[in-house]
Amino acid sequence: MSDWAGKSAAELGRGIGEGRIDPVDLTEAALSAIDGHDLSPRIYARATPDRARAEAAAARKRAQAGVRRGLLDGVPISWKDLYDTAGIATEAGSRLLKGRVPAQDADVLAHASAEGLVCLGKTHMSELAFSGLGLNPSTATPPCVNDSAAVSGGSSSGAAASVAFGLAAGAIGSDTGGSIRVPAAWNDLVGLKATHGVLPMRGVVPLCPSFDTLGPIARTVEDCALLLGAMGGPAPDLAGEPLAGKRFMVLETAAMEGLEGPVGAAFDDALDRLSRAGARIERGEAPSVERAMPLSATLFAAEAYGIWRDVIEAKPDLMFAQVRERFRGGREFGAADYVAARTLLDKLRAEYLRETAGYDAVLLPTCPILPPEAARLEADSDYYVARNLLTLRNTRIGNLMGLPGLSVPTGAPSVGLLIQTPPRTEARLLRIGRAVESALA
Repeated sequence: MSDWAGKSAAELGRGIGEGRIDPVDLTEAALSAIDGHDLSPRIYARATPDRARAEAAAARKRAQAGVRRGLLDGVPISWKDLYDTAGIATEAGSRLLKGRVPAQDADVLAHASAEGLVCLGKTHMSELAFSGLGLNPSTATPPCVNDSAAVSGGSSSGAAASVAFGLAAGAIGSDTGGSIRVPAAWNDLVGLKATHGVLPMRGVVPLCPSFDTLGPIARTVEDCALLLGAMGGPAPDLAGEPLAGKRFMVLETAAMEGLEGPVGAAFDDALDRLSRAGARIERGEAPSVERAMPLSATLFAAEAYGIWRDVIEAKPDLMFAQVRERFRGGREFGAADYVAARTLLDKLRAEYLRETAGYDAVLLPTCPILPPEAARLEADSDYYVARNLLTLRNTRIGNLMGLPGLSVPTGAPSVGLLIQTPPRTEARLLRIGRAVESALA
């Protein structure tokens, strides 16, 4: 995208509004970058040039007539390959779904298209979205921007890589256990996981419908707020949220255990900068989190296997073995186990809100580790399992507790700061995130 590759989506949108950027030229530059980048085949499952050019041409006409539909009208973005795209294959990173072509767009894609955003294509992902690492030998493994031999984080692996490598101005991912926030952190980007139910799931290939959430990955908090609005979510005003006087809780649970050295150092440095900006940093415990974490296997694996059992068992050899066996872990749990776990989780969610009620937000490292090398993950089964569980440990807290979450870069490579607020407080989260982003810049 030449000179536009490093700019935020909002900057590009303002350039279009001021007449300095032509949406058609911008889209052509993006498509050319996708065609010409050596790593593009590992990032994009398929580009959608015909659709992109048609949408860009329409955006140009609106800009010339002075009737743009919003700040992002004409801005090109990518979509994770689990969002249905009318007449274009949507395969969710799995050979099980090869040749699956939906008849209509997912609701959120239709809404974004109506807002004028340009769809560049579909990005690679972890198979059926069931891994936080992004390793996918079945299709492709997207690279990390800080080390092309390392994984980029999953399951929205290609989504993050498309932005980090300058092949999209923003990306739309999904998050069931950390799949937006982990790749955002590992690629030095901002990632927003909305509260479950804030955005419609129709037309999105499911993993665990009780926990699946949607959201954007982008260069800035402002971009994430704008993209959330374009998807049909709330579009908050981010102005006027100083850090001074904000009270933040650092979650002293398992989330702080076993941090790799660079992660711990970057997190502590980020807290220090927030404190210097006037925020009150306090460390506290939330016993509800410790009680909820062991419920993950029962809740996630059982539901995922229930959704996908018949498809998987019809052709199990088509799957990446590690993901297949993770699905099959759901066979261990019966209906009574699931119902008991879900009932307990609902009680623990209420307890968590009481435990954190006195704080503006809860902070923790987005991921306790740095991105591991893809080759070792593929060669060593035990290493893969251990790294995957550790990768998702911190982000999963937000999914279990039903919280929105925002990962912002700390300034250290592949280390993010995760901010969490109560359910359906995306506007508050994004305003705080904008202030944190400024303090950490």
